[in-house]
Amino acid sequence: MKRYSRATLQWLLPLALLGCGGHQAEAPWETYHQQLADTLGNGPIASSSPPNIAAFPEQEARLFEIDETRDSLLNVYALRECEITSLVAARNNQLGKVAPPSQQWLYERTLWQRLTLCETSEVPDTLSEENRERLERLTAVKTAQLPYVSWNAIFDSDEWKDSFARASHPLNIDALPDIDPQLNALRYLQRMVDNQFSLAWHQDSATLEQHLNTLRARPLTAEVLRTLMLATQRLNEASDYLNQHSAPNGACLPNWNQQRLDALSDVAQRWLTAVNRLITRQPISPPEAIQAYRSEWLSLETSSAPWQQFQTARATHERARSEISNCAPD
Repeated sequence: MKRYSRATLQWLLPLALLGCGGHQAEAPWETYHQQLADTLGNGPIASSSPPNIAAFPEQEARLFEIDETRDSLLNVYALRECEITSLVAARNNQLGKVAPPSQQWLYERTLWQRLTLCETSEVPDTLSEENRERLERLTAVKTAQLPYVSWNAIFDSDEWKDSFARASHPLNIDALPDIDPQLNALRYLQRMVDNQFSLAWHQDSATLEQHLNTLRARPLTAEVLRTLMLATQRLNEASDYLNQHSAPNGACLPNWNQQRLDALSDVAQRWLTAVNRLITRQPISPPEAIQAYRSEWLSLETSSAPWQQFQTARATHERARSEISNCAPD
């Protein structure tokens, strides 16, 4: 199946971080860099802009092309005892043809359920041999297509695509958002994927749309990745400064609140774990473009991905700080 469908300190804020959200994200790092510069007395810490995340793969590269199923109204009507005629008619009317990916997903899954239940009922015994073969053939086609339909429904949705928007800002590590609503939304999508071939589990349209609206509220994946990248950049700059300058006699480093970095680690790990799960726990192999994007940007294991880069920068900074005594707590 083909893939388709900083006087003391002057800061030059990077263009990518300008604006309300970006400036707020810089504030904790400006304060921390200022504290280090005041302690060592060797001028400001050189600061540069972290890069932006890469663009999410284009539609043709992230989706699968699915052959359209065509049959005559008479042939569909011949399978009326399977209760699919009104479903097919709704799919083929004006509203059905422009339905969002989420509603197309619900349609295809409901169609598969009805066909499968019909095929295992007494209905086939009442059909002609030709219509019985048609039922078997249609059920087999819809069974084979459903995982690809499920994938496309998620990866063609504006809610999912916009979560990776480059036109976004890093988060302020002193005020990280509660991501539980977004995690719950991903869990529901995951549940739909895991149960797509269940005849007992029934999806709910209103619940699905509610969770998609939650994801639509903010580009959380991009925000998390850009926060990790900003933290990595500012930690590395601070580490270079400490490694390149000696502290004056009697100088000590002010205490720094690592709890906010712990909080960032927690938020990022929980979110990226859920995103990765939704990509990898599919009954089909993701398109190559998505696999490459996941490895480069979303992976918790790839050394060059934002998560591991942040962990490395944090450990490097802790080693740099350990070379200078810490000030006694107030």
